[in-house]
This record gives sequence, structure tokens and C-alpha cells, in this order.
Amino acid sequence: MDLQHWLGRATHAIQDWADTFGPYQPHPSLQVDDDRFAAAFEEFTGRLKDNYPFFHPHYAGQMLKPPHPAAVVGYLTAMLINPNNHALDGGPATAAMEREAVAQLAAMFGYDTHLGHLTTSGTIANLEALFVARELHPGRGVAHSADAHYTHGRMCHVLDMTSHPVRTDSQGRMDLDALEDLLCTGDVGTVVLTTGTTGLGAVDPVHEVLPLAERYDVRIHVDAAYGGFFTLLADADGPEALSPEPWRAVAQADSIVVDPHKHGLQPYGCGAVLFRDPEVGRFYLHDSPYTYFTSAERHLGEISLECSRAGAAAAALWLTFQLLPPTRDGLGQVLAAGRRAALKWADMIEASDLLELYQQPQLDIVTYFPAVDPATLTGIDAASARILADGMANPDPVFLSTLRAGREAFAARHPKITADADGARILRSVLMKPESEHHVEHLHDRIERLVQTG
Repeated sequence: MDLQHWLGRATHAIQDWADTFGPYQPHPSLQVDDDRFAAAFEEFTGRLKDNYPFFHPHYAGQMLKPPHPAAVVGYLTAMLINPNNHALDGGPATAAMEREAVAQLAAMFGYDTHLGHLTTSGTIANLEALFVARELHPGRGVAHSADAHYTHGRMCHVLDMTSHPVRTDSQGRMDLDALEDLLCTGDVGTVVLTTGTTGLGAVDPVHEVLPLAERYDVRIHVDAAYGGFFTLLADADGPEALSPEPWRAVAQADSIVVDPHKHGLQPYGCGAVLFRDPEVGRFYLHDSPYTYFTSAERHLGEISLECSRAGAAAAALWLTFQLLPPTRDGLGQVLAAGRRAALKWADMIEASDLLELYQQPQLDIVTYFPAVDPATLTGIDAASARILADGMANPDPVFLSTLRAGREAFAARHPKITADADGARILRSVLMKPESEHHVEHLHDRIERLVQTG
């Protein structure tokens, strides 16, 4: 896509539409001459250079990458109108686009019926899911894995619910024995399962927890904010294939959260929350004296805790899905490239004398650490921190991140490491850009050289 061409077409398309309403005189208070703007724009673009190259495959640090050009064009085109997807009169076209895109997300997860909408983030989406859980199970708390995103503990605090972290196994997944011990107390009304933790990319065994949920009468909420689109690789052909059981079981969850601004190629912020039972919409009921009057159809603001939301986010997602739908042959191909990259790099690390694999990647996040002598947690921690800093400062930079692994978690995976500290930082690389598939050799070589120069 020629982004400059299509952005030019966008401005012309919106101006042609605006012209159908007749001419008007812009107010002089809004006028800015080109010379003044040029000076401000020069400073603005200069300051934007204080960023890491999220677009480049040499950046394998945090969960960051630029949106697809189609999403950029969709967002900016709609932004010129600036619709608000709270009420239908605030954005009729983009509200329809939101419903259609959300229906595609629901179908991706296997929901036959659904109630859902976009949000500004996975945090808000999870807040909404836990809000409904509280209304359905008042006085009962929420269980989530100890490696789940910190948003669950925070949102439980906001909602005045008790948060129950559950220990994880040697692969970072929720431990089922510990979960059942907790469910036996009757204190829990909702279990949050994560399909793709943000630290390790671990996938909780949704299919194995569902029988427990039925036995103990608890709701299941799946936090698929990071990993949700990987359901497109369940039982796929090729090395990128994922075991289908946990992904197929997601269709039986009571609610799901997914972030299109991660693997859905969207700009921030674009999250989504889905409920299997549309009747939970009754918990959102409210009235407003100046909205919801242009249609008897349910407005998106009537099924959301948020009020104003950017219609441009819905437009961007809808336009992207026209070109790269959430199917195995669409977005699935993008996910497959990152997954293959992670598996390829894991094989290279296992064959290395300079690096050790922390655990096998379950999605597209690779965790590893430098081999040190003596093999101690303090030595690994210091070496990981040095490689992170040296990699960014190098003339041929490589951008990584670190993850702190606790003593017990380390011992479960690498019992021969001397535990002389409470834990250690390890190196962590997120290969969510499909271009990573063709750059893992370079990344691996650069990191090995950084180990050798230590």
C-alpha cells in the first residue's frame, strides 16, 4: 500500500462528502498560518525521534509494533469526521462497522450468540467482564493465575472484589490442583483464564478448567488480550500449529477479552469485550436525557461502561478486516510467521553454548538467558541486565526486554542453577511482527556476540 497516496485520497473523499452540505466560513480563531505550523511541526517530528524503532524486526522488546497501513488509513479517514460510537446519532456508520467487526471477533472464538463492543484497552475490557461477574456472583471473588496480567488484581480492587492469585506450573500455566483447592472454599465466583500471558505467552488449560467451573458453579472469563488471535492457528498445518483443545474450549467461556491493538494490527487503543449471553446487557441499563433518541435499536453506549469512544477505532478495525479478516488464511498468516520465528529461535538457543532457553515458547514470546559460570541467579541477573543495556547502545542495536523469574519458577525449569537470590532477570523477546521470521538469525547472532563481549 502507498500510504501517502491513500491518505491523500482520504482527505479528498471526506472533503467531497463535506461539500455536499454547502459552504461555510471557518472561524478565524481556528486559523493557523503555514509558517507557524511548520515551526511547530519541525519540533514535533524532532521529538518523535525519541522512540525505539518498534517497526523494525531488530526491535524484539515489548509488545509494540505499528498498525497496518489499512488501519492507519481507516482511522485517519474516519477521524476527519470524528464520530463518537457512544450513541447512534454520534456515529451511525462507525457504529455499524463496530457491530460487524465485533461479530467477526465473536465468530473467530466460536460464539454462536454474543453481546460485545470495542473498548479503549484490554484493561477496560477486563474491568467490564469482572463488573458483570460481580453482578452475577455478588460477594464472591475472582481467581486468576499468579502470572496473569496485573490488571485483574487492580480491577478487583476497583470493584471491591477479592482477588485470588493461583500458583502456576512449570510452564507458567494455572495449576489445576491449586485452583480446585481454592474453589472448594466457595469464595470464588469467577475464574480468569489467560490464553497468552504477557510475560511468557503461557496458555492456561481452558478445556481442563471448564469441568471444574461447572462442578463449583463459577463463571469462566478468558483474558485473550494478548494471545486471542492465536486461536486461528489451532490445529493448523505446519510447525506453527497449536493444540486445539484450549482454543476450542474458549467458545464455552462466559466472557472473552481480546486486544486488536496487539495482533489485530490496530493502533492504540482498541480492545474488545465479548459476552456469550446477550442478556448480561441488563447490568448496563441506564438513561441519558440527551442521547439514545435517534433509534429504537440498542446503542453501543447502552452496553458499555465507557461513554465517548472513538468511532475511528471501529473504522480502522473494519477496514483492516476487509483485507485481512480474522481467519486462518487472513490474519492467521501473520500470526503464523511470528510463531514460526519463535520456534526457530528456540531451536537456535537450544543449540547454543552461550544462551539457554528458559522455557519453550507457547506462542511468539521467547525467553532465555546467558550461560554464565558459575551458574547462579545473581550471575544470570547481572548478565541479562548488561546485554539489555549494551544491545540498545550498540552501533548495530538490538532491542530486547527482561522478565524477572522467581527462585521457585527458575528451579522448576532449571534445577541445576544455584539459587543464591530470590530470582533473576532473564531476556525476553516478542516476535509479533511477521518480519521477525526472516531476522531471527541476525538477532541470535547479535545477542551471542553481546554475551561474548561481557
